[in-house]
Amino acid sequence: MDILTDKRLLTVIGLLSAAFFTLFLASGIFTKFNLGNAVGMVICGCITAACIWHEKFAEILAAMLRSRSGRIILTAAVTVAVICIICACVISVLMIRAMNRLPSEPETVIVLGCRVKQDGPSLMLEKRINAAYEYMTENPSALCIASGGKGSDEPVSEAQCIKDRLCLMGISADRIIMEDRSVNTFENIRNSLEIMDSLGMKRSAVIVTSEFHQLRAGIIASKQGLEVYSKSASTYLPLLPSYWIREWFGVMHEIIIGRK
Repeated sequence: MDILTDKRLLTVIGLLSAAFFTLFLASGIFTKFNLGNAVGMVICGCITAACIWHEKFAEILAAMLRSRSGRIILTAAVTVAVICIICACVISVLMIRAMNRLPSEPETVIVLGCRVKQDGPSLMLEKRINAAYEYMTENPSALCIASGGKGSDEPVSEAQCIKDRLCLMGISADRIIMEDRSVNTFENIRNSLEIMDSLGMKRSAVIVTSEFHQLRAGIIASKQGLEVYSKSASTYLPLLPSYWIREWFGVMHEIIIGRK
C-alpha cells in the first residue's frame, strides 16, 4: 500500500497530527511554553501539511530522487531523522525505567520544587507534594528536604509552599527541612546535599519529582555523589507529551555538557 496515495490513511494520519498540534499549542498557552511544545508543533505541523498537500509532497520527493543533490539531501535528512528517533526511543525507555526505584528501607526525601501560583501550588507541584505525603506517611521515620527558591512571579518560595502543604496534610514540621535558595535542578540537589552533609546524613535519598523528570534528576544527583531512588508524581495527561519531548533535550544536554 502506497502511503502517499491512500487518501483514507492520509486523512486519519492528518487528523491525528492536527489533534496533537492543537494539544501542544494549548498546553503551551495554558501553562508555560517550552521546547517540547515547539518541537511537537513543528513535527505535527509538518505531518499535517504533508497529508493535506500529499500530491505536491509526492511530486517534490520524486523530483529530489531524480537529482544527485536531491538524493544526498534526502539521505542526510532520513539519517538525521532515524538517529533522532533512536535517541528519543532510548531516552524514553531510560525515563520509564527511572520512574519508580523505591528503596527497601526508608530514606531521606528530597522534593524538587515547581511553580507556585498566587493561590497556591501549581498542578504539577501539588502532585509532587501528594507523592511526598504518600511516601512520608508510609515511612514515618523519613525526613524531608523541601527544595526550591522563590521566583520573581511567586508569592512564596517553592520550599515554603511544599512545607506548608505537607504540614496541612498532617506531616509534622519537625520532619521537614527547607532549602529555599535553588533555582534549578542542579542547585536543588547541590543545596540539599549540603544540608544532608551538615547534618551527618548518608548520601542517599528518594527524589520526589514528576515522572518525566526522574531520569535527568537522577543523572544530576549521581554526578554529585548522591545515591538516588524515585517516588514519582504523575503529570496531568494533556501536558505530558510536551514535557516528555522537552526532557529528551534536557537529558541529552545533561549527558553531554551538564555540570558536575
